[in-house]
Amino acid sequence: MKSKRQRFFILLFMCLFISLLNSSCSSQSPAPVSSRSSEQEKKSTPTAKKIAAKSPSAAVKIPSHHKVLGGDTLYSISWNFNLDYKEVARWNNIRAPYVIYPGQSIRLTAPPVKKAVVKKTVPGNTKPVEKKSVKKQAEVAKKASKKDKSVKYARNINWQWPTKGKLIKSNSPISKKGLDIAGKKGQLIKASGAGVVVYSGSGLLGYGRLIIIKHNETYLSAYAHNSVLMVKEGDSVSGGQKIAKMGQDSNGQALLHFEIRKNGNPVAPAKYLPKSQT
Repeated sequence: MKSKRQRFFILLFMCLFISLLNSSCSSQSPAPVSSRSSEQEKKSTPTAKKIAAKSPSAAVKIPSHHKVLGGDTLYSISWNFNLDYKEVARWNNIRAPYVIYPGQSIRLTAPPVKKAVVKKTVPGNTKPVEKKSVKKQAEVAKKASKKDKSVKYARNINWQWPTKGKLIKSNSPISKKGLDIAGKKGQLIKASGAGVVVYSGSGLLGYGRLIIIKHNETYLSAYAHNSVLMVKEGDSVSGGQKIAKMGQDSNGQALLHFEIRKNGNPVAPAKYLPKSQT
């Protein structure tokens, strides 16, 4: 009898011990496993951001030269590439009034500093040019030069709003360079200051029918997305003079895109315009 009882208690004790052992093992949480890939991703993220920020594709590339097309002016070419027209003129040895011709190659970057023999050539012509053509171009440049010298540019510009309307944020790529003023199609656009029209056309991508006014050697202003252009290149305008009628942007929004450039660089028009549009 005693041996049977002893066996029973031994078996019972063993069962209890095994059950306790299993419960203790199941209650222990698994050891943490470190992920090398996640740690590497965390470490590489800042570097990746730096590389992306320095990516050359993000920077705006300016070509070394631009071939002049019909309707181009030195001002419109410089404007399109955010360059100072005076520097572009100097790089290409073009004197005021900056007459250029279709087919002419315009340098858009500073030439390398080298001492070279300068040959007298007609701008934009690599082949021999007829004497009549050269003479005609010289006459055009001479007339334009006299006209430019007769213009007296104001040192101080009395800036005024080119039109009235609500300031909006457009999705246009050029909207960040100036102000977008909403209005009605056909609404009158006025010169923001006195000056000379140096561009009147539709050759600049994203601007539609555009007018650029030169106020002095430092400041230019632009009026984009017009339906009608009321002035032509070479016209002298006074501040507040009617120069165009409002049109629409590529999204069908009736608005005027207005810019001011200082030495070729876009500046905030709000810093120059009166607080009130009236």
